[in-house]
Amino acid sequence: MTLDRDQVLQAARAWAGQDPDDETRTEIELLLKDAEAGNEIALDELHERFDTRLEFGTAGLRGRIEAGSARMNRVLVSQAAAGLAAYLIERAAPGQTASVVIGYDGRKNSRVFATDTAEIMAGAGVRAILLPRLLPTPVLAFAVRHLDASAGVMVTASHNPPADNGYKVYLGDGDRGSQIVSPADADIAAHILRVAETGNVLELPRSTSYETAPEEVVDAYVAATAGPVRSFDSPLRVVYTAMHGVGWETFSRVIDAAGYPPVEPVVEQRDPDAAFPTVSFPNPEEPGALDLAFQAARDAHADLVIANDPDADRFSVAIPDTSAPAGFRQLTGNEVGWLLGWHAAQQAERDGVDGVLACSIVSSPALGEVAKAHGLRFAETLTGFKWVSRVPGLIFGYEEALGYLVNPGVVRDKDGISAALAFLDLASEAHTAGTDVAGLLGQFASTFGVYASGQLSIRVTDLSIIGRIMAALRDQPPAELGGVKVEQIDDLSDGFEQLPPTDALRFHLADGSRVMARPSGTEPKLKFYLDARSEQSEPEAAAHRIEALRADLQRIADEVIAR
Repeated sequence: MTLDRDQVLQAARAWAGQDPDDETRTEIELLLKDAEAGNEIALDELHERFDTRLEFGTAGLRGRIEAGSARMNRVLVSQAAAGLAAYLIERAAPGQTASVVIGYDGRKNSRVFATDTAEIMAGAGVRAILLPRLLPTPVLAFAVRHLDASAGVMVTASHNPPADNGYKVYLGDGDRGSQIVSPADADIAAHILRVAETGNVLELPRSTSYETAPEEVVDAYVAATAGPVRSFDSPLRVVYTAMHGVGWETFSRVIDAAGYPPVEPVVEQRDPDAAFPTVSFPNPEEPGALDLAFQAARDAHADLVIANDPDADRFSVAIPDTSAPAGFRQLTGNEVGWLLGWHAAQQAERDGVDGVLACSIVSSPALGEVAKAHGLRFAETLTGFKWVSRVPGLIFGYEEALGYLVNPGVVRDKDGISAALAFLDLASEAHTAGTDVAGLLGQFASTFGVYASGQLSIRVTDLSIIGRIMAALRDQPPAELGGVKVEQIDDLSDGFEQLPPTDALRFHLADGSRVMARPSGTEPKLKFYLDARSEQSEPEAAAHRIEALRADLQRIADEVIAR
């Protein structure tokens, strides 16, 4: 909705009148003053801030910290807290007191947003429990179940740019500490909108009678995470980066509890810092994000580089490789998923455990082959860990965007700390057997074939372009991609087999290759996920197929954009 001049000025005045934050209130007051004086740039900025509203969905809220309904700030957080409180009270069984546990990371305003949430929840009659200090997202996800809470809120923007923050919601009880899915997201959003439309957040009931969780919660997470791991007398030299986030303290405690020797932190990135001074984009997937870690690893002659993103729910690893420019090669999310899934399958087979290996539809199909070889079931889910974590009978799940769930009985969400420990266990076991991670990848290829994966992202400034490309792929689907016949197209928009509806297309090619096309859920881009397989006798064939697919898809996108 586009507001006219009077409407946007009125919206900005109303916002300024209820903003409890001096910084963001001053932002709006200055913009208002300039806009009222005829400054068109200021007026355009107000439209940017107020023509839309930051939408609450299955990923909660996430956006840039600034004033306005389309940004992340204390007004929006207060509305979200009050709306979520109303939802939890409505959902509570007769005689039951709704409860929520609240965590926060080291980003700007995380503690402020968490405290606002605790006070508003307590003021609404919800039992509110604030974690004792800034902690990783997996600790919050664990605490929802450990404290038997109705819900959890984690204040974090995960691996987003430094100026962002966010608000992630988990549900307890029958949801077992998983992130929200539909229809809960829509129900919560409706409650939030009612709060926004009917009141001033300064008038919301508040209470400081919320609880602070004891350190025992963190101790319990550490013990539960370290418990299942078989420690080895490992001589591996490991460099770790927390990416200026909150992972270091908890990760170092977990590996100590598991019996592993200390790892070497990247000192410049060890401690939480909301400014993220050494990285422009604190995401292990981004080019340059691991440069300091690679330097530390070269200096230490390390065998592994382990990285968590700022809230430590994602995990990445790099191994020595003399052919790589940095001397280390970062494994893809799929490669890590294959190895961890294979490791879990072998353990399940040794223990006589039945269960399911699962991954998202945009992850490599290789995990399905692992499941088949070890007599386990396999499931594919929609993109997002809120779906992976809900698979019945799950023993391991992953998505290619560096998300791994290795211990579903402890945490029902991706957990970069337990995944890092599991990978250290895997690498140490390999060393004991006389090989290394590169050797394990070679063994995987000889057992299951050579798999290659890739992506193509079409970033846009006009969101309508994404819809045009998807429409073109539906209305005039390609007969070939990368010179190979397209044998089958699955349109997932109406649901497919056991999957809920989602805006995605899956192309199956005659040589077994696969292409997934879907709009990103968090960024203005269309993403293509490419997968190919070849025999070990032709290890480069799969990589060449990926490049041919990428070139063809780029051409198709360019042709649509040029029309």
